[in-house]
Amino acid sequence: MRIIRDLTDFPAGLQGGVIALGNFDGLHLGHQAVIGAALNAARETNKPAGVMTFEPHPRQFFRPGEPPFLLSPFHMKAHLIEVLGVDYLYVQTFDRELSEHTAEDFVTEVLVKGLRASQVVVGFDYTFGHQRRGSVEFLRSMASSAGFNVIAVPELKDTADGLRYSSSNARELLTAGRCADAARLLGRYWEIAGRVEHGDQRGRTIGFPTANVAHGEYLHPAKGVYAVRAGIDQGTETVWHDGVANFGNRPTFDKKDVLLEVHLFDFNGDLYGRDLRVALIDYLRPERKFDGIAALKAQLETDRDTARRVLKQHNFAPGPTPFVSLK
Repeated sequence: MRIIRDLTDFPAGLQGGVIALGNFDGLHLGHQAVIGAALNAARETNKPAGVMTFEPHPRQFFRPGEPPFLLSPFHMKAHLIEVLGVDYLYVQTFDRELSEHTAEDFVTEVLVKGLRASQVVVGFDYTFGHQRRGSVEFLRSMASSAGFNVIAVPELKDTADGLRYSSSNARELLTAGRCADAARLLGRYWEIAGRVEHGDQRGRTIGFPTANVAHGEYLHPAKGVYAVRAGIDQGTETVWHDGVANFGNRPTFDKKDVLLEVHLFDFNGDLYGRDLRVALIDYLRPERKFDGIAALKAQLETDRDTARRVLKQHNFAPGPTPFVSLK
């Protein structure tokens, strides 16, 4: 998959294709349906298939002081989109100038002159342009004269509880510690990916060495202990290991910063400086303060045993995979 950031350098060989539009934060099953529809249309017409997204997320631009909320920062979003098999990802920089472009300008300058799109695929509630005045109906009103077709994917819901596939719903579930419910919307277990950093190394002294993962722009899930699968990228593959993790402030040690600490089962390698992907499988308990190291160690042993039991019940396939599928 090619990543293109400048419309003026857009390759001629990729023009005239089918383009899926959206922010695609989290790449949930609704997003996947939109991109899947673009892929199908491209195959039927023998055209390139692309995805267009925006960086930074408009919410980050307009409300920069808000707490982290992203389900998939750009590097993760690009990886998830690439797995679907599109030909290119066009990343439009979202800034003040772009935010003031009218819906007409977006269609004329980007879709027609820049991409020369033959078909445009969007979700049923897609909006765009200054003050979000562009809509699916607006796209269709311009399509015939602009020379492209519009495919709008209808609203899709989880069959188990009728919850709509949406990034906001996935965020609410994760902040409530409902990992499995969020996974049903995403089609996979949600993960945090980051560089393993040096910490206090206190875990080693009590028999629970942990990898401290920088979570960056990711949404903060419910604070507490999780059964996890931790993926170590090895070339084009990700090899997953079972583990247990704590996300929170570590109140036993009176810490204030938020940290993701991951303990991998039966693993003795050096992870410092490596990128680690941590998929949250099940929420085990809230974070709490313990009366000393002995009490903490006893609880960690219980958490480890519980996580092993939970993960064994899932029967995850061993070996390299792109991400942890819902099972």
